[in-house]
Amino acid sequence: MNTQATPAPPAPAPPAENCCKVTGLTKAYRTGRGAKAKTVLANSDISLEIRRGEVFGLLGPNGAGKSTLVRQLTGLLRPDRGRIEVLGHDIVRHPDRASRLLAYLGQESTALDELTVALAVETTARLRGLSRPAAAAERDAVLAELALEPLAHRPLAKLSGGQRRLACFATTLVGERPLLVLDEPTTGMDPVARRAVWAAVDRRRAASGTTVLLVTHNVIEAETVLDRVAVVDEGRVIACDTPGGLKALVDGDVRLDLVWREEPPLHLPLVAALAPRAAVNGRRWTVRSSPDEARDLVAQITGGPAFAALDDFSLATPSLEDVYLLLGGRHEGLVK
Repeated sequence: MNTQATPAPPAPAPPAENCCKVTGLTKAYRTGRGAKAKTVLANSDISLEIRRGEVFGLLGPNGAGKSTLVRQLTGLLRPDRGRIEVLGHDIVRHPDRASRLLAYLGQESTALDELTVALAVETTARLRGLSRPAAAAERDAVLAELALEPLAHRPLAKLSGGQRRLACFATTLVGERPLLVLDEPTTGMDPVARRAVWAAVDRRRAASGTTVLLVTHNVIEAETVLDRVAVVDEGRVIACDTPGGLKALVDGDVRLDLVWREEPPLHLPLVAALAPRAAVNGRRWTVRSSPDEARDLVAQITGGPAFAALDDFSLATPSLEDVYLLLGGRHEGLVK
């Protein structure tokens, strides 16, 4: 909940009210059998505070532990240790309360596939306690808001991937939950649909202080929509700040991306010298450097024998992916 300072005298603003507080969350799994058995930490001593009304992100590659954390937040998975509070309710002790406090859009929603778009939205509203007239009214309003009216009578199974995803997002909006947990909500959507999703979110934040937890590995979307972001890798939070605050960690550097046609020409001294510094993702090398050094590298590579092996190159200011790699994240990185 945002607070406004009074004209006089100046005083420290009270801390923003938390929508969600996670303390010391840990979950371990046993894998293998016998002598090969081992314990794997899906998340390790995670502590986070999500302020009411903000869009908070969990950013990290596949397998980082984001989905495990979300399943715990939504009451679907009990942690081994730790505490989860959503609007003051203890979700570990009372997981059934989660469904009354939040709406969850997972990566898969196959249970809705045989329903039409209109029926999926209306049924969800009814399951969240709305009367039949109220559910129908919210259904019509949400379909109009997201421009889904032309698809209202089509089964979700018959829609394209982006259309189906938008229809599933529509089901999260009915019943007015104060916390929306959205796991890769815009996957497969075109730019118009993505704008519709975030415009709908912004309207609810402005009208009722709705909080959003966004789970993603898409750094472009993260930098655009998030107020704060926790970078997650191997079950732990490796950084948490605003996107701008995190990018300040690599302020002054630029990112040089080199995409090789096939194998990089390591027999060339320049390329061999760059190899230890490069974050490798397939044929793409990413090197962080000062602007002056980056210009020199581009001139040497494009003006020398390495150019024949180069498919593409680009220079860019730092992104959240650069922060992730700087903090020790896995070299395959995130999705741009």
